[in-house]
Amino acid sequence: MASSSSLLSEDQFLCSICLDVFTEPVTTSCGHNFCMVCIINYWDSKDLYQCPLCKETLYRQPELRVNTTLREVRDAEREITDSIQVFTALVRSIEKSQAELIEVIEEKQKAVERQAEGLIKDLEQEITELKRRSTDLRQLSQTEDHLQLLQNYPSLVYKHLPTKNMSEISVHSALCVGTVMKAVSQLDETLNKEMEKFPEVKLKRIQQYAVDVTLDPDTAHHKLILSEDGKQVRHGDTELNLPDNPKRFDRHCIVLGKDGFSSGKFYYEVNVKGKTRWTLGVARESIDRKGEITLTPEDGLCVVYRRDVNVYKASNSPPVLLFLRKKPQKVGVFVDYEEGLVSFYDVEARSHIYSFTGCTFKEKLFPIFGPSENDENSAPLIISHVNHTG
Repeated sequence: MASSSSLLSEDQFLCSICLDVFTEPVTTSCGHNFCMVCIINYWDSKDLYQCPLCKETLYRQPELRVNTTLREVRDAEREITDSIQVFTALVRSIEKSQAELIEVIEEKQKAVERQAEGLIKDLEQEITELKRRSTDLRQLSQTEDHLQLLQNYPSLVYKHLPTKNMSEISVHSALCVGTVMKAVSQLDETLNKEMEKFPEVKLKRIQQYAVDVTLDPDTAHHKLILSEDGKQVRHGDTELNLPDNPKRFDRHCIVLGKDGFSSGKFYYEVNVKGKTRWTLGVARESIDRKGEITLTPEDGLCVVYRRDVNVYKASNSPPVLLFLRKKPQKVGVFVDYEEGLVSFYDVEARSHIYSFTGCTFKEKLFPIFGPSENDENSAPLIISHVNHTG
């Protein structure tokens, strides 16, 4: 059976407005496809709701829904392209290592050949000298002048012959073993570096699912201070005089995002620079707001948190200690609702932090933020703008 990509031309995967691969593709009533953001921005800049391709005029802005089939064909094609780029880099690294290895082996071979040529030359000189002496001795043995024999014999027999002790000279047959080991070690290092690019490629792709997250003041604990634009939260030490309501957390210093998500994919980034403790992730809508909360997916929380100086954990059951090479300054959170996936990324290092997999979501998920108490931890958590890198 022919694959979906073989039935469609490359141009059919491109938005005619941005000329790039579709991101959240939507289909208009006239049958043309565009990125959701592209067509909305296009209509915002025009007086009429008109198709950019066929110019069909609509009397009002239609309700746009993501073309899930085309999007899934958007994600498969994009992943294939990204994977090809990474493996192409791997092949180039292998070819380069192979060329360097051959060059080193050839140089060592030439050095051994030069050593062997020198040894052969020395041996030939010794053989020539021995043959000359053998001839002289043969001639001397045939003389009848005994006086001459007695005079010349010592000089022929006992004269020092500048020979070398060949037993101390060896040519190693395994001359390339060390070189091969070194090349394999370098190749392993290169492979590790290339494999590290997968999270970078993945992050670049999932940033296309960025959503505008703002904090919900109705859910904020009494000690939390939110900025007017709803993009920052910090701990205020003293309780604020806020009205109580069923949505507000009264035990834990956390706050939720205003909007929940019950399908699809979404992504957002949070600046944690200057903080020694924080909690980030997603929570299901029915999470208990008025009592103790257990940090586990079973109780509705998929979060990563930092405690003390260098203690990072994922709220699995039991908690998973994370070993991070760098302290994240900006954390990206990605959710694929249908896949039951919640992933965390170090945005600046372009690296993967942790993923919750195999989750079953049956209700709305909300971004959750916990700035923790102060004590040299007064910096706010800041929901930052996502800079698309690809």
